[in-house]
Amino acid sequence: MCKVLGLTGSIATGKSTVSLMFDDFCIPVIDADKIAREVVHPGEKAYEKIIHHFGVHILREDKTINRKLLGEIIFADNQKRERLNHIVHPAVRQKMVERRDTYLQADAPCVVLDIPLLFENNLTELVDKTIVVYVDENTQLQRLMNRDGYSEAEAKQRIAAQMPITDKVKRADGVIDNTGSKFHTFQQLEELLQSWNILPR
Repeated sequence: MCKVLGLTGSIATGKSTVSLMFDDFCIPVIDADKIAREVVHPGEKAYEKIIHHFGVHILREDKTINRKLLGEIIFADNQKRERLNHIVHPAVRQKMVERRDTYLQADAPCVVLDIPLLFENNLTELVDKTIVVYVDENTQLQRLMNRDGYSEAEAKQRIAAQMPITDKVKRADGVIDNTGSKFHTFQQLEELLQSWNILPR
């Protein structure tokens, strides 16, 4: 019986680092962010809907969507951001479910859905267990400032725009504390997968 795991975290907690670690256990990962980029390619239904609602001026010369320009439009207008989300999120969900089901039909022992907004978008019904990658708020702040060059105020603003990581921890089936070394994080992931009988002890 295939176990479907939902992996999430918050900005600068290290979810991407943990996502890559599943490769060491030969466990496939379906990445929501990658699919979100796929569904806005020319020819996709979501692409056509975005052009219909936002206009052809958001296109580059090669007819691909200028993501930076579209980002500037939606972050200045909540209604437009909601409109975009209503177009993109269902398309991403559909592709994730299709790919998950392909692994289920192939009797894969485990598959991971890497979804940044797993709890926010109420997608927990797509998975059997949830894993949250956690760091304390001060570590999160410092990592975000170092990674993206934000001021403290800018970094705090971006962290505040998300569901608090402590709330995600309360809702998770498993938590990986990523404040230490990569090796320690890897050990925690391995132990968690063993406790769920996904890996042998």
